[in-house]
Parts: sequence; structure tokens; C-alpha cells
Amino acid sequence: MGEQLTDEHEVVALERAALERWGKGDPGGFLEICAPDVVYFDPSLERRIDGLAALTRYYEGLWGTVSFERFELINPQVQVVGDAAILTFNYASYGAAGGPSRWNCTEVFRREADVWRIIQTHWSYTIAKRA
Repeated sequence: MGEQLTDEHEVVALERAALERWGKGDPGGFLEICAPDVVYFDPSLERRIDGLAALTRYYEGLWGTVSFERFELINPQVQVVGDAAILTFNYASYGAAGGPSRWNCTEVFRREADVWRIIQTHWSYTIAKRA
């Protein structure tokens, strides 16, 4: 049980660190924790992105364009099953202008040689306001 708590904390810490960099316009934090066979869903895209090389090309177009002052991982939950961990959370980021940007996220991680790597990412917009 103690190992599972460690895994849960590690997965959330990886996500937080990547989001910290993302808020400064640097998507490299996510690229560094993705597996070569990662798949990525985003509501602004018509199709899924397959593989780290394709995701890197997509993120290159976003480098320096994202900026927010702070963010919240709301109610993160990690479910560990063997060498897989599923992280789900609601997300809000706060920029200089306007209200928060709200999202739902699911990240599936795979443990490879004691390192967690993202193999599946799915982001979707949140329409309802948080209670």
C-alpha cells in the first residue's frame, strides 16, 4: 500500500511540474515525460495525434504562446493497476485577463524501468462552473 501512495504522489508531481512549465510557454515538460508511443486528444484538433514525434511537432507551434499566472489541479485521482496509472482531474488556469480556463483531463501513465511515462492524454473543455 505504501508503494501505491508513492506512485500516486509521483504521478501527480510529474503532472504539476509539466503544467508549471506549460504556464510559462514551455511544453517541453510534457514532452520529457511522454513515451514514444504516446497518443494525444485535444478538443481543438480534428484527429488524435499519434507518437512523440508528431506531438513534438504540434507543441513546437505552441511554444511561447501559452501563459498563465497560476493553476489548480482540482480533485486529482490516481488509479494504479500494475505498471499503469490513470490520473484524472479537473483543471483551471488563471491568466492576467478574464476568468479561469477550465478543463477535464485524463492522463494514462506506464511505468518503464521505474519511470512513469504518459502513453495517453485526453483534454476536454469544462462548461459547467465549479460548485
